[in-house]
Formats: sequence, structure tokens, C-alpha cells
Amino acid sequence: MHIMEGYLDPMWCVVWFVVMAPFFIIGVIKLRKIIAEHPEQKMTVALSGAFIFLLSSLKLPSVTGSSSHPTGTGIAVVFYGVGVCAVLSTIVLIFQALLLAHGGFTTLGANCVSMGIIGPFFGLLVWKLVRKAGGNPFISMFCAAAIADLMTYVVTALQMTLNVVTVSGADFISSFSEFISVYAVTQVPLAIIEGIIFAMFAHYLSTAKPEIFQIADENKLNPFSTEV
Repeated sequence: MHIMEGYLDPMWCVVWFVVMAPFFIIGVIKLRKIIAEHPEQKMTVALSGAFIFLLSSLKLPSVTGSSSHPTGTGIAVVFYGVGVCAVLSTIVLIFQALLLAHGGFTTLGANCVSMGIIGPFFGLLVWKLVRKAGGNPFISMFCAAAIADLMTYVVTALQMTLNVVTVSGADFISSFSEFISVYAVTQVPLAIIEGIIFAMFAHYLSTAKPEIFQIADENKLNPFSTEV
């Protein structure tokens, strides 16, 4: 759910950059620590970033000023946490703004907050809950990826609503209802499809490389944690 260049009021561009900054900084620290202490994880980190880039590049037109697409953040946040997911998402968003005209630089902070931070946080939370309830990697990853996707569009709808309300004085409830209802038409099926894709990949990893799920199960919910 990229918010396009020039859509947000400058005030909100600044606000979302400020919100994004601490997560990005902590994520850089954690990512450097992971690569330094566990160089064998480089390939998985790169694969996580590739999933985000490939899936979030599949853009479908949605509400004026935005677009709908899978997010691809499920693997990154489950294995490495919100901070690293924010870093990978920011890199992807920059490349997409440069190469594909998706999103933009003024809206980079807002797009990272929705796609790389808040949405993935809820995905990680659901992963923890389902795993503690005895869910296998297939079910747990399906739920995590789908919820991360759905919560991303909820946050994007909220961001666009706040922008419209402060700029034009529109009613908050009616504006939010309009944005989120239009998103739901495209995003709900996209979230289900994304959940299935990641669930299948998780099932493959559970048989080919089961030890990687120990990392996922030990991953902290605290987005400011730099522990590996």
C-alpha cells in the first residue's frame, strides 16, 4: 500500500519520518550484529529482502493517491524482527521509488511505518501467539503473513485519513470508513494469497532447514531489541 509522491501534506511527511527513524536505526544496528556474528544468515536476510521487493512490486490500482499489493514482510519480521524488517522495507521502497515509480521519497517515512513497522509487528505478534498455541510453521506463517499484510492496509488507510482530515477538515469516521472499505476489496484476497505463499515456503524450510525456526521462535517482540 504505497502512498504516492506528493499526496501527503508536508507536516505528515515529517511526522512519519520521525516515527520511522528510531526503528530504522535500531534495525541497522541489529542487522550489522546478525551479519557479524552469524555470517551464514546473509543468504536468508537477502532472501527476506527479495521477497519484500518482488511481492510488493505487484501493484494494483486502489484509492486515489495509493495502490494495493502484497507486502512480502512475513519472512523478514518472523526471522529477524521489526527493526530489520524496517531496514529491508526502506531499501525496497527506495528502489521502487527510483525504478518503478511506486510510492515516493516524500512519502517514504509513511510507507515504511505501515509496510515495514506496524504491519509486520502485528504479524510477529500473531506468529508468537499461534506458535505458543501449538501451531506448526505452515499455519503460523500463514497467519503472520496475512495479518502483516492486512494491518499494513489498515495503517495506510489511517495515514491517508489523518492527512485528509487535517488538510480539508473532513469527518474522520466517514473518511476512514471510505478508505478502508475500498482497500478491503483488493487487499483481503491479496493477504490470503500472500499467506499461502509464505506458508508453503515455511513448510519447505521446516523440512529442509528446521533449525531456522529456533531463531524465529526466539525472536523478541520488542522492536527496539538488538539481540540476535
